[in-house]
Amino acid sequence: MNAKSGQSEASPADSRRQSTGDEGEIHADPLSPTTTQPKGCTPTASTFIWPIRVYWEDTDAGGVVYHASYLRFLERARSEWLRTLGYAQDALREREGVVFVVRAMRLEFLRPARLDDELSVDVTLVERRRASLLMRQIIRRGDKQLLDAEVKVACVTATDFRPRAVPDALVAMLTEPE
Repeated sequence: MNAKSGQSEASPADSRRQSTGDEGEIHADPLSPTTTQPKGCTPTASTFIWPIRVYWEDTDAGGVVYHASYLRFLERARSEWLRTLGYAQDALREREGVVFVVRAMRLEFLRPARLDDELSVDVTLVERRRASLLMRQIIRRGDKQLLDAEVKVACVTATDFRPRAVPDALVAMLTEPE
């Protein structure tokens, strides 16, 4: 369902997870300590999209985004995707005793981003395994693709970083019909 357009009907699970406020904000599960999804953030049936603005701190001396900054952009989008599912990372650690860590990453830099660009970062779940998630992430400026990434995150215990199954409640959120 496109939360902004409201073109399809919400399932009962959607109403538990999100409600739309008067100003277009989306509020995730109230059990999550941080539940507001800012305006401009667009979840769709299969892809979550997070807006990013490029600041001086993200660039080199020439005003081009430094390669490591893209990793921060990707991480922020994945974190906000989890938050909209009702699983802010601190709540996931406190309630479930697990954290997600990056296990592998493949990046293809296609075009540079520059100071003050308005970017969007897509998160699409490609595969869910017992203790890991594989995501495709794309960074765009308008309709131009700047970066293509494949990110595998492992679910591990927060105390000793041993592999652990993705929590059942989160699995249910990831596999429920749209």
